[in-house]
Amino acid sequence: VLTSLVVAVTLTPVLCSYLLGQEKQLLKQAQGTRIERAMQAGYRRILSPLLRHYRLVVVAIVLLFGGALALFSQLGRSFLPEFNEGSLVISAVGMPGMSLEESNRLGRQVETLLLELPEVHTVTRRTGRAELDEHAQGVHASEIDVPFALGDKTKAQFFEEVRAKLSVVPGMNITLGQPISHRIDHMLSGTRSNVAVKLFGPELPRLYQLGKAIEAEMQGIPGLVDVSMEQQLEVPQIRISPNPTLLAAYGMTVADLMEQVEIGFGGEKAGEMYEGQRYFDVVVRYQPEVRQSPDALGQVPIRLPAGGFVPLHEVATVASVGTPHTISREDVERKLVISANVQGRDLHSAVEEAQARLATAIALPEGYHLSYGGQYESEIRSSRLLALSAVLAIVVIFGLLYLEFRSLTLAGVVLVNLPLALIGGVLMLYLASAVVDIAAIIGFISLLGIATRNGILLVSRYEDLRQEGKRGTELLIQGALDRLNPILMTAITTGLALIPLALKGDEPGNEIQSPMALVILGGLLSATVLNLLVIPCVYTWVRRI
Repeated sequence: VLTSLVVAVTLTPVLCSYLLGQEKQLLKQAQGTRIERAMQAGYRRILSPLLRHYRLVVVAIVLLFGGALALFSQLGRSFLPEFNEGSLVISAVGMPGMSLEESNRLGRQVETLLLELPEVHTVTRRTGRAELDEHAQGVHASEIDVPFALGDKTKAQFFEEVRAKLSVVPGMNITLGQPISHRIDHMLSGTRSNVAVKLFGPELPRLYQLGKAIEAEMQGIPGLVDVSMEQQLEVPQIRISPNPTLLAAYGMTVADLMEQVEIGFGGEKAGEMYEGQRYFDVVVRYQPEVRQSPDALGQVPIRLPAGGFVPLHEVATVASVGTPHTISREDVERKLVISANVQGRDLHSAVEEAQARLATAIALPEGYHLSYGGQYESEIRSSRLLALSAVLAIVVIFGLLYLEFRSLTLAGVVLVNLPLALIGGVLMLYLASAVVDIAAIIGFISLLGIATRNGILLVSRYEDLRQEGKRGTELLIQGALDRLNPILMTAITTGLALIPLALKGDEPGNEIQSPMALVILGGLLSATVLNLLVIPCVYTWVRRI
């Protein structure tokens, strides 16, 4: 756009001055082609009766715009369009504490089931991640990469078949994703799913109980798939609870006791042992049978400050208790995540139904609350930001139009193109996917500038003819005919560039471009056609010519 602006104010005038010296060429151009004359004659026959009933035209457009807004409110909403990456990433998470052998056995079972599908020829599995990895995982969790080649099935049908196949694997939470979208979800919410319902509360057993109830409710919502709660498992733990009163009687503090216990469990370097050129640290700590038995640990002697020893069970309570395998927190609060993917439905309506159902079915105690994250949260935030951007764009466009025409009325006449463009954009989006995502919203914002161009061409020509003394229907028809070719040619050239993007929305890599191209193409079509019919009527109304 910037380059074409430079060309328009530098090279184009030079070429025009050259052509102005060629009278024959100008005469030939003025006569026009047969197609142009026929098009102008047809346009005159359509425009003339409309100008006689310009008020009805304006009312009809207002009603049409209202219908477009009503249709827009019925469209689904999502964050990003669904990608077509040609590969699956399957997250298979077993119970925490599962051994590597058991996890590997279940992973092989998943691989065998996947390879039975005709669309799948190879699978690759990663079980666990190193402790120092950014996304460390235990050996109970696996990720399986599954490239696939669709035949007669749709992607949704293939995904459903995969879910049905893997539903027989016991004790595993199976979640389907794709490489890029999988990582986007993970960055947005820390989960590998489109939707993350986060349950916050102080007591872990109560969190788990409420989480199971929420999971059961979400599984009955149409469009939500792969519903799963974070796997929770209690693991045995030896808990030592010091008795401050008894410790004080022996002249000890809690810190003195726990220092000895820490050395006994963790060990302390007592020296070094050499073997040739190699050396090893000599670490002293309790024997394994003592560290694993509460009774044996209670008999461990504790050194007193005044000398002598006392058994540990006399100054502390030693017990074997169950404790959660992991405790997740966010903003200092304990949380439990119930995740789900969305398929066959738009993200926004699915989450709103989940919110409504959980609000009525789940009674949260005091101190417990829900938060909805993932793509839903990002969609809400991005939609607000882009809506603000659209408002600012309209304000800036209106300011530029006022600087051009020095008239609030004429600036408003040009802005009539914005609702005209919205009509086509909404209709095209409704026919294509019926879902408004971030790409479509960006298309609507881009459409704002494109739509005003035709209005500027038409209104500026009308103002030039007014200064030349023309009035009435002659001014409107001549101005429209003068701008008919430029308006149609600019619209056609822009539309031709968008058609390949709009038609290839199902191809990998084109998922984001296609919704944007569809919106611009539909809006450009309606704005061009209606601009040539509506703007003359609106201009007649406001100028009273």
